[in-house]
Amino acid sequence: MSNQKENFMREAVNAALEGIKNNEGGPFGCVVVKNGKIIGKGNNKVTSTNDPTAHAEITAIRDACKNLNSFQLNGCEIYTSCEPCPMCLGAIYWARPDKVYYGSNQTDAASIGFDDEFIYKQIPLPYEKRSIAFEQLARDIALVPFQKWTEKKDKTEY
Repeated sequence: MSNQKENFMREAVNAALEGIKNNEGGPFGCVVVKNGKIIGKGNNKVTSTNDPTAHAEITAIRDACKNLNSFQLNGCEIYTSCEPCPMCLGAIYWARPDKVYYGSNQTDAASIGFDDEFIYKQIPLPYEKRSIAFEQLARDIALVPFQKWTEKKDKTEY
């Protein structure tokens, strides 16, 4: 069984290598597996698409969800070539896979210039101490969609 898992990790690494070869973005790749089959694949495409959210895990999750026609990845496993950044970690939790396998780790990524430790340090800070300013504005207006959602009878819960 672990040999199969290693093969899926190789596929994630191959996605990263393909992305590097094609100058699509950073050295990261990811696959989503369900019932022993790859149902989603992605690599980092940040620089080629001018999309700061186009990390390998995000592109693989989008591909898998499209292929499953679902916004959830229940029953799936994610194999990613590197430990996920905070954004991808959030996306993974929203997608709800059963398990995540990662190859390299945060320290390995930081050693080649991909250090996301600063984001982890920003999260617990009070808004006024963050390096990007956060200020609440017009809460009364912004609560209207929440009220409409609460009243909506035919909504899809998630």
